[in-house]
Amino acid sequence: MPQVLVFQGRAGDHNDRGMAGAAVVGAALAGRLGVDPIVVGTPEPATSGTWDTELPAALPALRALAAAHESVLAAGDVPVSALSRCAAGLATVPTVAARHPDARIVWLDAHGDLNTPAGSASGYLGGLVLSAAAGWWDSGLGAGLDPANVVLVGARDLDAAEQALVDDGTIALAAGPDLLDVLDRHVGKHPVLVHLDCDVTEPGLLPTEFSVPGGLDLAALRAVAERLAQNPLAGLEIAEFEAQGDPTDGQARAAALLDAIAPLLDRAARG
Repeated sequence: MPQVLVFQGRAGDHNDRGMAGAAVVGAALAGRLGVDPIVVGTPEPATSGTWDTELPAALPALRALAAAHESVLAAGDVPVSALSRCAAGLATVPTVAARHPDARIVWLDAHGDLNTPAGSASGYLGGLVLSAAAGWWDSGLGAGLDPANVVLVGARDLDAAEQALVDDGTIALAAGPDLLDVLDRHVGKHPVLVHLDCDVTEPGLLPTEFSVPGGLDLAALRAVAERLAQNPLAGLEIAEFEAQGDPTDGQARAAALLDAIAPLLDRAARG
């Protein structure tokens, strides 16, 4: 059965809207799946620092998230997580890689999140997630991810070093008109952890911090969800949904997002 995790701790936030947005998405997920949410962490003001100051501050909450995520997996349940920021994946991806080493990490995001501290121009913690899980630097939250098991979906704003990883075949990229065909080749019948950063969608569809033109519309997102729902689900997580202005509008947009990924939610409910 699914278990809904709502992460409310620090994760290198640039502003305070992601924590509030995770609460909105978490409530929507819990209502849709008919379960009580498990809240991890306590909201704190964003400080918008670089990774070397943000990671130590975030580690206590991220370790609590990792423990909660592992507990759900150990029980044989499916973690469905509302994450404030992609950086929370520092805690979730290694737990899936450890328990399901053959799982494909399907990373729906406008960005690659494959930078390392040494190579990151911005120093943003959220851009260092998959590289840490792959063991290219030590986050203190574990590694074990085989880069060959990563599929970026909808990425279109890659830094030079990230693009090089795609070009040399280290990381798979599914984007453009053959997105579903490429995705199909790389996921096969393997279990999948589906990570959805809201900026994978076309700007304006969902409230999120970063906007990159050329994103997926909700119909395209639905098609991706339908394909991935054919596989065993090792986890589903939604990140970077920001609470902006009118709460009613935020709830409506969260509902639209959940409608688009309904096949995955149905898959989670089936276990």
